[in-house]
This record gives sequence, structure tokens and C-alpha cells, in this order.
Amino acid sequence: MGKQKLVLIGNGMAGVRCIEEILAIAPDRFDITIFGSEPHPNYNRIMLSKVLQGSTTVNDITMNDWQWYQDKGITLYAGDSVVHIDTAKRKVVSEKGKIVAYDQLILATGSLPFMLPLPGADKPGVTAFRDIKDCNKMVEASKKYKKAVVIGGGLLGLEAARGLLNLGMDVHVVHIFHHLMERQLSPTSAGMLRRELEKQGMKFLLEKQTEKILGKKRVEGLLFKDGSKVEADLIVIAVGVRPNIKLAADSGIETNRAIMVNDYMETSVPGVYAVGECAEHRNTVYGLVAPLYEQGKVLAKKICDVETEGYQGSILYSQLKVSGVEVFSAGEIRDSEITTSLKVIDGIKNTYKKIAVRNNKIVGAVLFGDSSEGNKLLGYIKQQADVSVLEEASAVGGGGDEAYAASLALTATVCSCNGVTKGGILDAVRDNGCATVEDIRACTRASSTCGGCKPLVSAMLQLALQSQDTPAAPKETVCGCTTHSHDELRDAMRSASFKTANEAMHALGWKADGCAICRPAMQYYLGQARGAAAEEAESKFLDSAASLLADGTYAITPRMYGGVTNAEQLRLLADVIDKYHVPVVKLTGGAHLDLLGIAEEQVGAIGAEMGHLASTTPSYGRKITTVATCSGKDYDRSAMQDSIRMGILLEQRLEHMQLPTGVSAAVSASPLHRAGTLAKDLGLVGVPGGWEIYVGGSAGTKLRQAELFCTEANEENVLDLATAFLQWYREEANFGETTSQWVERIGITQLREQLFNLTTRMELLRRWQVESRLIEPQQVNSQPTAALVR
Repeated sequence: MGKQKLVLIGNGMAGVRCIEEILAIAPDRFDITIFGSEPHPNYNRIMLSKVLQGSTTVNDITMNDWQWYQDKGITLYAGDSVVHIDTAKRKVVSEKGKIVAYDQLILATGSLPFMLPLPGADKPGVTAFRDIKDCNKMVEASKKYKKAVVIGGGLLGLEAARGLLNLGMDVHVVHIFHHLMERQLSPTSAGMLRRELEKQGMKFLLEKQTEKILGKKRVEGLLFKDGSKVEADLIVIAVGVRPNIKLAADSGIETNRAIMVNDYMETSVPGVYAVGECAEHRNTVYGLVAPLYEQGKVLAKKICDVETEGYQGSILYSQLKVSGVEVFSAGEIRDSEITTSLKVIDGIKNTYKKIAVRNNKIVGAVLFGDSSEGNKLLGYIKQQADVSVLEEASAVGGGGDEAYAASLALTATVCSCNGVTKGGILDAVRDNGCATVEDIRACTRASSTCGGCKPLVSAMLQLALQSQDTPAAPKETVCGCTTHSHDELRDAMRSASFKTANEAMHALGWKADGCAICRPAMQYYLGQARGAAAEEAESKFLDSAASLLADGTYAITPRMYGGVTNAEQLRLLADVIDKYHVPVVKLTGGAHLDLLGIAEEQVGAIGAEMGHLASTTPSYGRKITTVATCSGKDYDRSAMQDSIRMGILLEQRLEHMQLPTGVSAAVSASPLHRAGTLAKDLGLVGVPGGWEIYVGGSAGTKLRQAELFCTEANEENVLDLATAFLQWYREEANFGETTSQWVERIGITQLREQLFNLTTRMELLRRWQVESRLIEPQQVNSQPTAALVR
């Protein structure tokens, strides 16, 4: 079968990145043709201001040179725009008469500068600031003229003004609003930026509306509606852009503000897709590079028939330097969109920080003068983190230093534009010998787009280089019977087909027959890999309702869902206690009943008589007993949710889950925590409108208060998140490691990043369903994936 014909219209950053993603998935699947309106290979448009300022060249901002297209077998028609799409016959026609057929077509036509319809806008000396041609026009003008006016006080306008200052021109910036960069900055931070730029030589005319452009043969100035004027030899209009959709609209493809697409970037016409600034997804058009790259990844998977959940939208953010001043903005920042905020102004360092909060959740942030905390705050915004994390983070320090870099999880995103994680950077240093930020940029693309993450990348580099010089910590083995660590033992069980623990010990070079430490660990990891079939005939793991006690007798814990029982169950238990002369019956602090001191030969008979009160599922690990609950909604005046019902549902979900050590769970009907939820491994707390989920608490030898994981309104989502949390814990924690130790080890932020990822959560839930026999193993790959965090 021959290659499919793939045509890309638009040779910009979004479209070519999508092609790169496609080539990474299926390098030989498509015969690719690209049309670009500019006579240049793909370049970084974000860095045009650097070219205008004279600090870099066009070659320096080229992302894919001419040779790249040739090496990839891509036909590039540069400087040749497509003027017609025949969607019925699946072919495109270019301005120069090229006719190319396609099987799949990607529209990445980007956007066009919005030129104000002012009288005189057609005069020589008026330009936009959008491409290399505009840059060259401004450079040539600066050689003859000295007075420039930039219309537009947004990012693009300020970058143009900075470049014209560098070219030796006298520059005024005209803006219709009362403060600069109103979409990214608060009035306070915008005022600080204005003062800084005025020191650099810029002049500002705010709240000015242009009436017309003055001049006879060439521009001579601007006239404002209030009657005032300003002289000008060069006028740069930088008031925004509009999606370039004419080609799509003329071809019968559905458009609104931009080309309408679904979650898979499909347009209304089969075989035609759109990505980038020309695409409108869920009523939103994105103009920042990170969302456009995310769209490209989804589209690449779709075109290559790789399963994807689709594009879900992005949180808008920008991390950049405006004339050398660091600026970061993300999420919702306007006072009308939030309930309160944290503001920190340092007049000495000339820095500003605003963290926007709505309903105790972090929803936005603005940083001025120091953007090192940008990545951290963006993570909080994406997670809708509780405002309490700010107190926890204050002890860690800023975002660009090595202390903060060390605190991040391996999967934490460092370069949002290109999706590069901390682990990716550390791997680049370790595996590819990267020794400078430039090496990392070439290897991973981190800091190659907007450059805002460069301080954090540098900190990561130093961290990685230092760790190379640090002697490796001695390996901690399971016990003295083996040289294997917990990770190595777990991996060995997953990769081999051992049927019994004795077989595994012999193959792995165990000393003697193991001990009380390693045999249960071996049994647990073997059970993880093979399930109940891994039970040894000689094993003393009789059933999940019985546990071995110090004196050689057993304890049986009757199953009482949510700590709720009735007269029938109690009569049955009383009869069993009398008949078998159970020595001790104890009500525990975990809201369940323990029958203690049972002889081994009695366990089976007692289990049979207890029926549904005693689970007989073979056990290779520990299981959750009763989920503790408080009095509930009907009997507790402070109750906000039905804790008893939720406790029963949770326990029914988790009763067959095999865990590396004892785990406690509780459900409280209100934030009074009457069920002791803050001291449990897993705690659900009823709050107005939903539930809070707490994880990692401990009432053992080392007390630890559980951490707030998230708040969720939907009951089913609460149960899914709780189940996925314990499934991940059971797969990746070491045998005997408590949830409090595990949560401390991987970090609450890492937990949120993984479990809020719908794909990851669904994979965990599917494996739980297989192991709990809710679905057949053949319905899903039940083999645990490689560790999510290593």
C-alpha cells in the first residue's frame, strides 16, 4: 500500500510542529507537502522582536532549515500561498498554479495583523509587525527617519517599540486603554512596567483614540479624537491579530471567528483538519504557542490512528520578557473574576506578585520583575489547588533556584511551550551528556520557544550536574536474604513467570528460605504480577478475613460495611463466638470488631459459618477492613453529606484490593472530622457542594496529618479518585510502606498531576476492575505499567 498524501497549508510554528509529531509516530506513513506564504523555512515568530532589536539574526530564529525538509522527504513550496481547496476532489491549488492532491489536509493558516481602518493607513511609512518582511521594513525606515509611533500597548506593540529604540528612533506608544498589557497585567503591575520602560526611553500616550493618520505623500503624524497630535515618520500598527480563515470559508469549511474544530481538530469537512491560531475549539481561539503545540500532538495521534482522548482546551498563560523585564501571567487575573488575592509588592527589587483566588482555589497569577515562580504557580492553577499550598510552598523558595528545582517531581513540566519535564532534562544530562543550557535546548527544545523557562532549566542543569558528582546512595535491599531492592524484586516478578515464591527465590539467588521480612514481600509482589493463582499450596495465608497473630493464633475481622451492622449480624457473631469459644472479642478504634485468638484449624469453619461477613478471597497482601464513618446525615446536625452511604460504597469498592500494608479509611459527614479522617490513609470529608479527599494520614508510631488532595462535587468521581489513588499506591509502593511514607516520597503535586490526568486515572481503574474480577482480564492489559514515577 502506497503512502497517504498529507498536505499542510501554513509553514508556521503550529503546523510544522504538528508535522514533527506525525513523523515521530509514523515516519514512513505519509508523502508530505507544505505550502508557506513566506519565502522562508519555518522560524520562531516569537523571537522576531529580537531580530528587530538587533540581538539576533533570522538564521538564529530558524527552527527547521531547508536541509531539514529535504532530509524528511518533505516537499516545501515557500512563498506560494494556496488560493483554492477542492474538498470534493481532495486537491489544493496554489497562487503559482501548483495543483496537489491530498488524502489528509491540515489547515494551519495562522492569523493576520489587524490593521485599523484609519484614514491615511495606506500611506508609505505605515506597517504591521508580524513577519520578517515587516521587520526589514522597520529597519530600513530607521536608517532615514527618527520619529516612530507604535499603536498598541500590548506585548507585540511594546516589543516593536523596544526594537525601534534600539534602532535609534524616538518612540511613542499609543494605547486606547488606561494601562498597558491589560490582558496579562493588573493595573499595579502595568504601572510598574510603564515606569521601567519610561526609564528605557519609551514615551506613552494612554487612553488615546486615533482619528486619522496625517501626511501628504508619507506619514507625518497622528491626530487623536481629543484634538491632540503626535509627529511620526513611521507608524507601526500592533493592535492584535485576526484568524486567517478566508481560504477555509471560501472552500465551504465551517467557520465562526476561526475554523470550527472538535476535540480531535477535525473541521466540518472529512479529511480536513485545522490547528493553531486559525482554529476555534469550544468557542476559544488560542494565540499562545503552548496550546497550539498541544493541539498539534492531539492531531498527530488522530491522523496516525493512535488512541487519544482529544484536546480538552488549555489554561491561557504567558511567560516572557518585555524589554528585558520578566513578566508572567496565567489564568483569571481580573478582580471581577475572583473573590480575593494575595499581593506582594517589593519596591526595592521592583517586583510584584498577585495570586488570584476564587472559592479558596488558586485560579490565576501575575508576576512582574521576577517570573521564577511561574511554572509552580501554573501547576497550581491547572490543579485548581487549594490556597493552603501557598503556605507549604513558602518554605521551599522561589521557582528558579536549585532548592525549588529539587522539590519538583520528575513529571513536573519545566518548559510548558514544548512539554518538557524535569525528568526529561535530567535524562538529557545523564544519557546525552548535556552540559550547558544550549545543549539541553538542542536535545529537548526546553527554553527554545519563548525562553521564559530558561532560569529554571539552568537550575535543573546545575542540579543534575551536582548529582553526577555525588556518590550514589547505598542500595537498600529488601532484607539480608537478598541483594535485590524492592524495585528490583517487583520488576523481576513482573518480567518473569514464577509460579511460587520458592521458585522465584531459587531463581533470584536467595539465601536459604527467606525470612519473616522477605517472604511476605515476595508473596505480595508475586501476587501483584500473577494474582490469586500465585498462592503457594504450603502458604499459611488462609483467607483475607484471617490474619496471623504474635502467638500463632489468628484474628478474624467480620465485614461490616461502613461500620454499620444489625441485629441479625450480631446474633450470628454471638453464636459463632459461643460455639468456638473465641477468647477475645474486641471493638477496635477503626470501627470494626476483631475476633482474636482463633486456632488455625478453626479458621475455615468459622469463616464458613460467618458467610458474607467473612471474605474468602485468597490474599497475598493486606486489605482494608471496615471504612469508619460518623453518625451520618440523619443523626449529626453538623452533617453536610451522607457519610454512611459514602462509607459503604467506598468499602464495597475497595474490599478486594490487595495492599502492601494495612490501610485505614474513614468518611466524615462534615469538616469536623468526627470519623477521624485526618489521621487515616484515605479520608473523605463532606463539605458544601461535595467532598474533600484527604490522603497520607497516619495514627501509627509516626503521627502525620493527611493532606488535602482535592475537592470534588460528583460522587462517582470521588470514588474513582479514591480508588485510583489506592490502586497506584498498591502498584508502586514498597511492601510495608505506608501511604504516609509513599505520599511524602512522591509528593502531593505529583499525585494530582497523575490522577487528574484522565487517561492515567482510567488505566488505573481498569486494572483495579480486572484485579477485583469486575471485568475479564482479556478486556484490558492487566499488567501494571512501568512505574509512573521513577
